[in-house]
Amino acid sequence: MIWNEEYETMPREALEAIQLKRLQHVVERVYATVSHYRKKMDEAGVRPEDIRSLDDLKRLPFTTKEDLRENYPFGLFTVPLERVVRIHASSGTTGKPTVVGYTRRDIDTWAELMARTLACAGVHRGDVVHNAYGYGLFTGGLGFHYGAERLGATVIPISGGNTKRQIMIMKDFGSTVLTCTPSYALNIADVMKQEGISPDELKIRVGVFGAEPWSENMREEIEQRLGIDAIDIYGLSEIIGPGVSVECIEQKRGLHIFEDHFIPEIIDPETGEVLPPGQKGELVFTTLTKEA
Repeated sequence: MIWNEEYETMPREALEAIQLKRLQHVVERVYATVSHYRKKMDEAGVRPEDIRSLDDLKRLPFTTKEDLRENYPFGLFTVPLERVVRIHASSGTTGKPTVVGYTRRDIDTWAELMARTLACAGVHRGDVVHNAYGYGLFTGGLGFHYGAERLGATVIPISGGNTKRQIMIMKDFGSTVLTCTPSYALNIADVMKQEGISPDELKIRVGVFGAEPWSENMREEIEQRLGIDAIDIYGLSEIIGPGVSVECIEQKRGLHIFEDHFIPEIIDPETGEVLPPGQKGELVFTTLTKEA
C-alpha cells in the first residue's frame, strides 16, 4: 500500500534530482555548523561546492561510531539545543549511548516516514494498533506511535511487559495490528497457548516486527502461531529510528528504502569503495532531511 504517492512512485530521474538538491543542502549546513564535520571534510579535501552530482557522494568522509563517541552527547547536533524538542538514545551496551536529537520538523518527518512504513505493511486508517514496543529513550515506541496517528489509526500505547494483560487488551479492544519485537510476538503466542486462547479470538491480522535480528523460520513460526502476516521493518537510531525501510505486505521479499530521505550504499569495508549491485559489503546510509 502507498501513503505518499507523489514521492513513493516518483520517476528515478526526478528522485535523483531531489536527492542531489537535499544532499547539497545538508552538506552545506553541516560544514557551516559542526566543526567536527568541517575538519573531516577539510582533511578529505572536499568542500560543499564540490558536491555537483550524486556521484560526488563518495568524496564525503564517513561518520563512524568513534565520531559519535568522541562528540558525546551533543557535539554533532547541527542546530542549537533550544531547537531540539526531543532526545532519544540507543541502549549503549558497550558504553555511553548514541544520542539523537530531533527538531520539530524532524519529528514531523519521522511521523510521515512511519506512516509510509505502516501503510506499506498493510496498516490503514481505522486500524487499532497495539504498540508493544518500548517507550522512553528507545525510538521504537514513539516512532510507531506517531506514525500510526499520522496514518489515521487508533494507537494503544501499551509498551512491553505483563503479557497476560496485553492479550486481554488486544482481545477486548479489538486490536488489528501488533507492533513489537519478533521475540515478544513469540512470547505472546506462548502465553496465549498457556491460557488456552486461540488466535481466532483476536482480530490481529498483521504484525510489524523489528529492533532485533530474526529469520525466515521465525517469521513462519509467528505467522503460523498467531495467524497473521509478519512484516519486517528496519531502522537505526543514528539516522532517525524506525522508518528507514520496510517490507510490503504484498511481497515480503525485501525491504523498501525511502530514498527521498536516505541514500543507501554498499561499500567495501577495507577500501571504502562503493560496490556494484549484487556484491556483499557494509551498508552505509546518508541522511538527506534530518535537521538535528
